Amino acid sequence: MNNTPLPKDIPLDLPLPEWLLVLLLVVSFLAHILFVNLMVGGSIATLWAEIKGLKNKEYDTLAKEIAATITVNKSIAVVLGVAPLLSINTLYTVYFYTANSLTGIMWILIIPLVAIVFLLTYLHKYTWEAMHKMKVLHISINVLAVLLFLFIPLIFLVNVNLMLFPEKWMSVSGFLSALTLPNVFPRYFHFLGASLAITGLFISWYMGRKNYPFEEYFTVFTRAKVKRIGYQMALGASVAQFLFGPLVLVTLPAKGFSWSMLGIIFTGVAIAAYAIYYMIKTLRGTDDQLDRYFKRIVVAMSIVVLFMGSGRHVYRANAIQPHRELMAEKTAAFEAASKAAREEAINQKEHESQALATAEASGDLTAKGKAVFNSYCAACHKEKTPLVGPPVTEMKEIYTNHKEELIQWIRNPGKKRADAPQMPPFPQISATDMEDLTQYILTI
Repeated sequence: MNNTPLPKDIPLDLPLPEWLLVLLLVVSFLAHILFVNLMVGGSIATLWAEIKGLKNKEYDTLAKEIAATITVNKSIAVVLGVAPLLSINTLYTVYFYTANSLTGIMWILIIPLVAIVFLLTYLHKYTWEAMHKMKVLHISINVLAVLLFLFIPLIFLVNVNLMLFPEKWMSVSGFLSALTLPNVFPRYFHFLGASLAITGLFISWYMGRKNYPFEEYFTVFTRAKVKRIGYQMALGASVAQFLFGPLVLVTLPAKGFSWSMLGIIFTGVAIAAYAIYYMIKTLRGTDDQLDRYFKRIVVAMSIVVLFMGSGRHVYRANAIQPHRELMAEKTAAFEAASKAAREEAINQKEHESQALATAEASGDLTAKGKAVFNSYCAACHKEKTPLVGPPVTEMKEIYTNHKEELIQWIRNPGKKRADAPQMPPFPQISATDMEDLTQYILTI
């Protein structure tokens, strides 16, 4: 931790109990990421199906139907993203904003990139018929949208990953530098696998609903055929997670591991294996049994998502806890020093007020002028040597026989010196005190 930066925390009370904010973060993030998965996975599935549709019209129809859901899912994802964004900002302010600042321009580009990809998605969706004779161009629009859909989550992931490595902050110099940190790409591929798995189950449900007018769109494919396509996508992606998952674990620094975190993760793995078993059983069954285990699979996968999201939060809390403790010590020391400085300033002010009152009572105008000077001017000006501003002796040289100009300058100063800050105005000094102050400066 010797080279780890230790900024001061922001000494403000949390708006809610910490446990409630953590719960809100985990639950709201899982709701948000579900629709992000559907948005990203849906865009990939649309591109795959539209390319296959060049040879088989039924796949083009499938692509069009999947594309119709992307814009809805992206809107829900954006709305549901507000709560976790606010929660993580509140719980991990220093870590989140430090990561944002270190990735610089790429983090700022998220907003225009999101706007562009949403416009491309709408363009692709609503020009399906108009561009049916320009499929290469239409697919190219989708390719660009998919690339952006794949890139934007990578920016978020890099930032969230960077939060875990305060010891690396001093060596990170932008997005590409942060991209080389351990665990970035294993986590990213794990995210893509989850997106495709969830999208596959979504396709099976969405196009298998009884009120979905399947026969109006498809002439060759059956509901069972499309359901099987969805199940196959979900199964393939879920099996791939058993490769990506261990990669995530082995590339995670050991500092965040705990038995509770591992227990949560491996419980999720066991439930995922349960869901995969029933996906395989479904695909091996007959067409009329395709819905038999669907609810069981969805419930199991939902629990897996909950466990994985909770495990990730536990790891993050464990990983940065030592740094947070050191930062809390620095914050406490700063608050103690700040309190002492405020108390000293109050005591100094009381002393100056008392000195001013004593000077006024004595009738000694020089003493009163000095008391006014100590109250308003001594923080920036010494008698014979420069401090923030010039010494008093220099003021005397400039304003001897020009007392009114000195008064005017104190009340409304400008900037004369390039090597010194501009002096603030002092309109609050009374006319009597100003007379005594300037007389003191010019006779010191």
